[in-house]
Amino acid sequence: MFLSRRFACLSAAAAFLLSASAAFAQVTPKIGFVNTERILRDAAPAKAAQAKLETEFSKRDRELQEVGTRLKQLAERLERDAMVMSEAERTRRQREAADIDKDFQRRQREFREDLNQRRNEELSQVVERANRVIRQIAEREKFDLILQEAVYASGRIDITDLVLQALSDPAVK
Repeated sequence: MFLSRRFACLSAAAAFLLSASAAFAQVTPKIGFVNTERILRDAAPAKAAQAKLETEFSKRDRELQEVGTRLKQLAERLERDAMVMSEAERTRRQREAADIDKDFQRRQREFREDLNQRRNEELSQVVERANRVIRQIAEREKFDLILQEAVYASGRIDITDLVLQALSDPAVK
C-alpha cells in the first residue's frame, strides 16, 4: 500500500511536470534585435549631432590645417636654405620651427580631446533617445526581450529599421 501510494504520487508529479512543460513550450518569447552601430550612423538625431559637431569644430580644424601648412613650408624653407644660412640663423630658425611644431601638436591633441568629449556627449543623447524609442516599441509591440549586441541576429528579429523610422519622426521623443 505504501508503495502504491508513493507510485501514485510520483505518477501525479510526473504528469504535472509533463503538462507544465508542454504549457511552457507553447509560450514563445518575442525577441527583437537593434543594431546600435546603424543607429549611431544612420539615425536622424545622429546625423544632426554629427553636423552640429562639424559646425562647432570646423573653425579650429581649419586653423590647425593652416598652422600645419605653415610649419611644413617653414621646414621646407629651412631645409632648402640651410646651406646658405649662418649657424646662428639656422639655429634660430630650427628653434622657431620646433616651437611652432610643439604648439601645433599641443593644439592638435587638445582639439582631438575636445572633439571626442563633445562627440561622446552628443552620442550619449542619441543613445538615450534611441533607448526610449526602443522601450516604447517593445511595450507597443509586446516584445519580451530586445538585444542591442549580438554575435549573430537573424533578420527576422532585427527591428533596427523600425527604430530608425521612429527616431526620424520629430513627434517621437
